[in-house]
Amino acid sequence: MSNHRFFFSTRYSLLITRYYLERGVIKLANSSKTKGSGRSDGRLPDQLREVRITPHFVEWAEGSALVEFGKTRVLCTASVDEKVPPFRMGKGLGWVTAEYSMLPRATHTRTPRESVAGKIGGRTHEIQRLIGRSLRGVVNFFYLGERQIVIDCDVLQADGGTRTAAITGGYVALALACKKLQTNKLITKWPLTNAIAAISVGIVQGQHVLDLNYPEDSAAAVDFNVVMLDTGEFVEVQGTGEGSPFSRDDISALLDLGEKGIRELFMAQKEAIERG
Repeated sequence: MSNHRFFFSTRYSLLITRYYLERGVIKLANSSKTKGSGRSDGRLPDQLREVRITPHFVEWAEGSALVEFGKTRVLCTASVDEKVPPFRMGKGLGWVTAEYSMLPRATHTRTPRESVAGKIGGRTHEIQRLIGRSLRGVVNFFYLGERQIVIDCDVLQADGGTRTAAITGGYVALALACKKLQTNKLITKWPLTNAIAAISVGIVQGQHVLDLNYPEDSAAAVDFNVVMLDTGEFVEVQGTGEGSPFSRDDISALLDLGEKGIRELFMAQKEAIERG
């Protein structure tokens, strides 16, 4: 009788295990996806999250793109204004600027709107200046003519890397707006000198990793944001030892890792712009 009970309980356990495996509730410990990666989402240390860039996501903007780095989603729009800021008036030169914001429930708990608080927070100010600086670095303002393009980056969902996603998607939106200007014969020469993209890298649990998600970003001992041109030149590198100092060798390894990821982003950008 006891043997029958053992057979029934074992068979029942196997059926339950199979049920949950088929529905993805549990995963085998030796799954090839997670084996040896050491990362919370099973990626390899030098692997990007799934990247998707959807051009012309917004109908009315001259250029727009929804950029997704895994669960991070940022909507980037480019709006053409035939006026320039006062310091540019009468010089025959254009301008590019950027604004950045997050939806209240882009994060795990609601974040009050900054418009209600009546002022822009320090983090927002820093990020939108970074986006604007980065994108201005690839614009020939004479070819753009005396007009301004405003890049709006709105975070729909945040899971780490929102500023790097905003730069990457902001460039696509900017390029699509320039394509429209050229199609409408408002400009005669292409005003963008290079492609530009950005990614985060860091040291998590002693390992150099690419494209940090939120759990990794929160636990990182070292965190870098890397902004790079398609020539391989760096526009900006932001690096911080959050939990420990880092060496020159660490810097080289992280920059190499960042370059690898950004090269992949350039391909995604090019494909999105060609589709647009």
